Formats: sequence, structure tokens, C-alpha cells
Amino acid sequence: MRKERLIVPLLIGGLLAWMAGQAASGWFFERELSLALEDMQARGELEIERVDIERGWWVSTGHIRLAPLLEDSWQLEVSYRARHGVLNTYLNGDVTLHHGPDGVRFFDDALASSSPLWEARYRTLSRQLEGGLRLAPMHITQQDRELSLQGGTLRFSGERGSWQLRAQFLPWVLSDGDVRLEAGLATLNSEYAYTAGAHAFHQLDNLHLETLAWHQPQLKLDASDIQLAQRIILDERELRMQLQLDLGEIHTAEQLLLAGRVDAELSRLNADALRSVMLRLRTLAANGGQQMTRDMLLAELEPQLLSLLEDSPRLDLSLLELDSPMLGLSAKVDGALFLDGRQPELLSLTELDDPAVQQRWRQRLDGDFVWHELPTVVALWLGLPLDTRTLQIDIGRGQVRVNGRPLPPLWR
Repeated sequence: MRKERLIVPLLIGGLLAWMAGQAASGWFFERELSLALEDMQARGELEIERVDIERGWWVSTGHIRLAPLLEDSWQLEVSYRARHGVLNTYLNGDVTLHHGPDGVRFFDDALASSSPLWEARYRTLSRQLEGGLRLAPMHITQQDRELSLQGGTLRFSGERGSWQLRAQFLPWVLSDGDVRLEAGLATLNSEYAYTAGAHAFHQLDNLHLETLAWHQPQLKLDASDIQLAQRIILDERELRMQLQLDLGEIHTAEQLLLAGRVDAELSRLNADALRSVMLRLRTLAANGGQQMTRDMLLAELEPQLLSLLEDSPRLDLSLLELDSPMLGLSAKVDGALFLDGRQPELLSLTELDDPAVQQRWRQRLDGDFVWHELPTVVALWLGLPLDTRTLQIDIGRGQVRVNGRPLPPLWR
């Protein structure tokens, strides 16, 4: 009897604990989803809203809509159904892409293909989300144009403040009559880490393309092993963007036409000014800025955009290395270019068509570049001694000099 008396309170206590865990699981899920969407919107590139929300202890549903700020060119709608458990929440739904001002559904109306389905799992204790979706093969025909995609997969994982994306796209072909563009297997790895409200962030993207081919009756180009890496860093002081491009090998007529690599970095873009631009964009979007023309938008943002330059941006070309055995040319260049950003209010973005304004911009440019192992044909083209092996390019107040002499006309 004593044991039976203990069993009932234990069962009731266990049931209450389970119900409390169930309620907590749904609450944690809703809180983390709301915070994650707020951080995405704080980045300033997208307008995000959640609609048709139904919250429950066992099941929650809703739709998340993403669209570019101040544009109506596309809208992505992600539906979700979350089944809450004490330790895990399981999610699934579909993805609908609308394009154009009329909101035509890409998969259901423009294509004879259903919307992609996705699924994920949210771990309540660690607050980690992992999931993915699969893109089905599709074929699009528009008059003489045809696009054939073999599909792909996308996997994502992470938690608030740190996300990872892994995507793989199978080969695709775009043809227009006799012209044909083919891409082989492409792999994208992306990492994004940020502080609350995206006040500071670090984004790293790596894209690898196995093959890329352009074929037309008079020209055939076949490239392989193309790699592109970019790193974007926003801290308290500046925004820095680093780029690395490896062209792999580009062949034509069964010969190596071009191989090369580019490493560059743009730095000293004022961080506070960038955050001001993002804030202003969100304010305009909230006030119906979609009706603004491009010129109106540029005029509205001009003071903040010019403030980006107040720390005098710097472009570093760490390496530009190109080699063309077919043409007998090569280049190995490095250097840096600076823009004097003092008194940015004296510049203008809305009047760039004015030659006087263009001249003011050019006069703020300074820098120098060095072309090592200069090909003889380039020295001949520039009117330099044929034994010149180093080309020093100096830019002072927008004026270009090569090896101490004014730049000669490049086209005669």
C-alpha cells in the first residue's frame, strides 16, 4: 500500500514535469526564432516578417516572408510546422519563391514543379538548429532558350550568433540557339558569425566550380577548377572585404588560354556610417520606400553613403597573377590605391554624370602599383625601352604616371 501511495504522486509529478518541459520547449523555440529573425533583419539587406502564426505546446505553425528592402523583384516565403518535444523540436515545411511585381510563383506557376520541401531539428538544451532541403531537377523553356538543372542539396546548422551553410548544386545547362553555357558541380561553404543585432559580424564564403564552359560557333571556352573565396568583417571601427579568385585553367582550341589568381582587400569603410545606412534603409522601407526611384533613393542616402569614406578607404591588390601561354603574355602585379575621404560632403553621388564632379573624385585618388617581369610587347605598346622589366605605375591626385612619365594614350 505504501508503494502504491508513492506511485501516484510520482506519476503526477512526472506528468507535471513533462508538461512543463513541453511548454518550455515551445517557449524556447519561439524566443530563438524571433531573435534570429530580428538579427537577420538587422543586417539590413532583407525585409522579414512572420505571419499566420499559431503557437502551441505541441505544435506551432506560421509563414516567414523575406524580400529585398525597397524592391518588389522577388519574395521568398517559408512555411513551417514545428512539433515540440521536451528535448527536440522537429520542423518541416515548403519554400515558395515569388518573382516580379505581380508575385508570380516560380515553382508552381512558371515551372511544372512543386515547391522544395525542407526539414530541420531544433535541440532545446543546446539551442542548435540543423536541417536542409533538396532541389529537384527542373527544365525551363522560353522560346529558343532552355535551362536544365539537375538539382542540388542545401544543409544548414548552427545557433544564434553562428551559422553554417553547405550547398551543392548539380550540373546545369543554359542554351539559346547555338550559344550554350554549361556549369559543372558547384559547392558552396558559408559561415556567418555575429553579435546581437548584427552590430558586428564575420562572414566567410567559399565557392568551388568544377567546370564552366561557353560554346558558340566562333568561340569555345572551357574552364576548370574555379575557386572564389570572400571574407567580410564588420567590427567597431571598419568594414573590410577580402576577395580571392583562382581562375583555374581556361582552354580554347585545345590550348591553355589563361590561368591566374587575384587577391584583393577593400578596407577602412567607416563602420558607424554603414550601420547608419542600414538603419536609414529600414526606416525608408517601413515608410513605404518601395515607391522611390533609384535616383530618389540615392539622394536620400547620399550623406550616409559619403560618410562611409571619411576614414579614406584603401584597396590593396596583394596579387594579380595571370599567365597566357597561348598569347605569350603574363602579368604579376601588386600595389594599393587610396581615396582621400576627408570632407566627404564636398563630393557627390547624385551628380556623377557631371565632368567637374568626376574630376573631383579623380583628384582624391592616390596609389602605386608594380608590374613585375613586364612582357616586351607591353613595353613596346607603352613606348618604353624594350628591356624594361618592371613597370612602376604611380597615381597622384588622379594623374597616372608609368616609370616616371605621363601615361601615353592607350588607343591611337
